Amino acid sequence: MNVKEKLSILADAAKYDASCSSSGSNRNSNSYGIGNACSFGICHSFSSDGRCISLLKILMTNSCIYDCKYCLNRKSNNIKRAIFTPEEICEVTINFYRRNYIEGLFLSSGIVRSPDYTMELMIRTISMLRNKYHFGGYIHAKAIPGASKKLLKDLGNLVDRLSANIELPTENSLKLLAPNKNQSEVSEIMHYVKDNQSRKYVPAGQSTQMIIGASKESDLDIMQKSENMYSNYKLKRVFYSAYIPVNKDSLLPSLEKPPLVRENRLYQADWLIRYYNFKVNDLLSEDNPFFNILIDPKADYALRHLDEFPKEINKCSYYDLLKVPGIGVVTAKRIISSRRNFNIKFDDLKRMGVVIKRAKYFITCDGKYFIGNEFFKKDFIVSNLVLEDKLYETKNVEQLSLFSE
Repeated sequence: MNVKEKLSILADAAKYDASCSSSGSNRNSNSYGIGNACSFGICHSFSSDGRCISLLKILMTNSCIYDCKYCLNRKSNNIKRAIFTPEEICEVTINFYRRNYIEGLFLSSGIVRSPDYTMELMIRTISMLRNKYHFGGYIHAKAIPGASKKLLKDLGNLVDRLSANIELPTENSLKLLAPNKNQSEVSEIMHYVKDNQSRKYVPAGQSTQMIIGASKESDLDIMQKSENMYSNYKLKRVFYSAYIPVNKDSLLPSLEKPPLVRENRLYQADWLIRYYNFKVNDLLSEDNPFFNILIDPKADYALRHLDEFPKEINKCSYYDLLKVPGIGVVTAKRIISSRRNFNIKFDDLKRMGVVIKRAKYFITCDGKYFIGNEFFKKDFIVSNLVLEDKLYETKNVEQLSLFSE
């Protein structure tokens, strides 16, 4: 099997690993090397479903000793198998980089022989890429749960970012669908990386991934797991990957298509938790454990706490501004800064970058609602927000050409 055939198999098999984060690293190449991993070094491209395709994302091998029910590469599946040699991965990475196809490498792998053996192969590959080919670009590698701490240390010294995938939100689901795995091994990796992270060891931090929809956990279960991991392990990102029904098994849900809208709502909520001072309990509860599919989590929060709205733009605090749909971190700071000099009107907000078509239902300017206080009603707001979202989804949007007439 030649390298092109292997690439076709192992690049396709890697598409289930989500990674669309920028490097966050400042690893520079030496004077005779190529590539760098500065924060501006990753030039993102996105596929039609929003996934990042700026990295060469491949598996070392799709052979695996495990039989996870949800995984295409499980050992019981009769699929075409392949394995790269370290030299082949280096050649492909360097050639792609020189052609400006990629800015870095995401390397994952099935478990071949044992976790230690697999990790040794990955270390040999990345070490060769760094030291023989002098590649200074961004490298994200997937740590293999169950491998030794010595190998985890060696791998972390070579890469910019490590990920250890939690895969499913609870231990019970993991035992049911992936009986060869356990979350304690993933937690050990996360603890080790958190305690040892430095400018030289995993400088861009660590991330993880959860599969959404393969098991029965609610959005509340998933977001509580994420919130705990952000707090305990200082993760850079939790990636949510909508379950893709690639296998038939009585323990798996019968879905016609991946739950992509649910995945999107989880990402939106994750953003609110990381940057907007929200807590999971602000967004979900035992009585309301799933996100509203029709409305984004921030708007849903506002509608469920309508007694706290509308917010007066010229008086409310920075953190109150962040709770308003259509107002982000940057625009909230602009509002705080601008209102020291003048009273802000609705027209001013649009120039500041506020998404007026969402924010106008939840704010007042100098005590005035955008079309009259009698319209500050939940049913009116919901119908308008849902209608606007549907109109946006049905627009005929196309990529602009560099040479459009």
